[in-house]
Order: sequence, then structure tokens, then C-alpha cells
Amino acid sequence: MKHFKTISEYCEGINIAPPKHPHFDIRNFEENMLTVHSQMPVFRHEFYALAIKSDGDGKVVAGQFSNFPEGVIVFFNTPFQLISWDILPNWKGYYLMFSQDFVVQSNILSQLLKLFPFLKMEKSIPFEISSDQLKTILSIYKSVWEEYNGSSPDKFQIIEAQVYLLLSIIKRLFEQQVDHETAKSGLKTADLKLLSRYQTLIQTSFYPNTKLETFANLHSTSYYAQKLSVHPNHLNSVVKTLTGITALNHIHNHLLILSKSYLAQTTWSVKEIAFTLFFDSPNNFSAFFKRKTGNTPLEYRQQVNL
Repeated sequence: MKHFKTISEYCEGINIAPPKHPHFDIRNFEENMLTVHSQMPVFRHEFYALAIKSDGDGKVVAGQFSNFPEGVIVFFNTPFQLISWDILPNWKGYYLMFSQDFVVQSNILSQLLKLFPFLKMEKSIPFEISSDQLKTILSIYKSVWEEYNGSSPDKFQIIEAQVYLLLSIIKRLFEQQVDHETAKSGLKTADLKLLSRYQTLIQTSFYPNTKLETFANLHSTSYYAQKLSVHPNHLNSVVKTLTGITALNHIHNHLLILSKSYLAQTTWSVKEIAFTLFFDSPNNFSAFFKRKTGNTPLEYRQQVNL
């Protein structure tokens, strides 16, 4: 299965021109129809996508949802969602994409998932809209497209505000058209999935031979949030709500389990264990261990080896 980590990789993968910005892109579908692959097997990407289809034929599957309604629809994709399509080259409308990096640097969108929780839903429910709603939403997409393709130095300030407006309108549609219990269940499922992915990512990041990025800080929730394409505050909120402890405590608990295992089952020095667990220094490791257990690493080793 293909996995596109950047918008540039995605554009190359579906055979369209590269984006003008690494973390944001907007196209009208007509731009893509001459070159885009009309059939795409299942793939994933790591960003948010919002689209309006005013016309076009074929089938798109996003997450668990494959039965798109007839007529004019608005639909969205979330990071890591499974997507595939088999379409005819007659689509009309717009779509825009933005990455977590775009969200983090934005004052307006930094609380994206708190303000617009429908973006967490795996089902990615499409909305059928009226002709009046079509006119309103198309006008926003057109404004974003014009700003994006313009040369004003402050264009992304305008784009962020326009995206916020677009998301607000889609949120209203979501609340009008989706059953409350269905939405509530979907959001709960999304939170549980995020928690599971977070816990798994912590564990696998500390595996021997795991290849890590140069910026990797395995002791920081911000690192895992970036890998999961969510804001650190949102990650912490979900984890604490579901487990009763903070996202940082989950990291510390895993570090403590690994520390005790190495101290009890190996003859490695404190220095070797400290660097294996990505502490800056043996002193920082020892301070962490004593704060959590009341003993120094060597005192703990002596106790378990009596």
C-alpha cells in the first residue's frame, strides 16, 4: 500500500503537477483531469483534505464510506485514512489539502480538531448540499484558489481565514445532516484509534534498530503528535480523557518499564542504559529514575539482584 507523507509525494503519486507550497495546496478538479490516474488502489496520506464535487462520475472510497450520494457533495479526508477511487475524467469542483505543519504555525487553525471535531471521524461522511449552499462554498474555494495563485506576501493570512470560514460552514452541515448518536460514536472511535496509535508509536520508537528522524525527541509528546498529524494539546486531551493520565505520563511509564528491565536483566552500565533510552546524560537518567522510584538506578539493581 502506498503511503504519501507529503503533499508533493501525493501529487506525484496520482500524477498531477507538484504543489506551489509544501504544506498547502488547492486545485480545481478540472486542472487535474488531463493527467490524474483515473484509478488509484488503496493508499494513505498524512494530511487533511476538503473537497466539493459539483459534477462527475465514478466511485471514491474514503475510510469505511463508499456510497456517495448523487448530486453536489462536500467530503473530506483525514490523516492516515484509507482512500481509493475509480473515476471518470469529468469531475468538476475544488479540493484543498493542508498538513499538520500548516495547522501548527497558524494562529487561527492551531486548535483545529477542538473547533472542528468532525475531522477526526474515520467514516468521512459526505454531505449533499443545495444549490444555494453550492454557490456559497464554491465562492470560498474560488477565493482561496485566487489567493494561492496570487503573489501577495500576506496571502496565507487570508487563506487561513478563508479555510476557517469553509470549515465552519462544513461543521454546520455536519451537525444538520448527521445523526447525533452516529457522530458521537464516530468521534469516540476516532479518539480510541488515536490512543492506540499513540501507545503503539511509543513502544515501537524504542525498539532496537528503529530508524528515527534527526529531529526525533522520544521523550516529548510534541514529537509523537507530529508523527500522528495532530496538535499536542489535542493528543494530550484525548489521552487524558480516555486513560486518566497525561500523554507525557504514558511516555514516562514506558521509559520506567524499559529502565527497570535493563537494570534487572542486563549488566549494562547506567551510562549505556541512559543513552539507549535517549536521555541527554546519565545524570538526567538517574534523576528521572529516582524521581519515579525513590531509588537510584544502582540501588534498584542491587535490590532486584539480591
